[in-house]
Amino acid sequence: AMGILLVYDCTQELTFSNITNWLKQIEAHASEDVQKVLVANKIDLPNRQISTEQGEALAKQFDLTYYETSALEGTHINELFHGVAKLVLN
Repeated sequence: AMGILLVYDCTQELTFSNITNWLKQIEAHASEDVQKVLVANKIDLPNRQISTEQGEALAKQFDLTYYETSALEGTHINELFHGVAKLVLN
């Protein structure tokens, strides 16, 4: 893989908590230069449990690019995939 999307459901704390474990798995099994992007999904839902600030802080901690999306509404999906493509090409 040249690019990996780490997607969590911003309405489910457990999915956010799993990001650190997923990053450990990537470090153990993926190439060193793989591009990783952190993605908060379901931003269209009202019962958000993970704030933008929490997502940004985790992304900063692991030096990841951060996006917030709604797959249902298509919010920021194009920006996400264009951004990943640019990271991979660079």
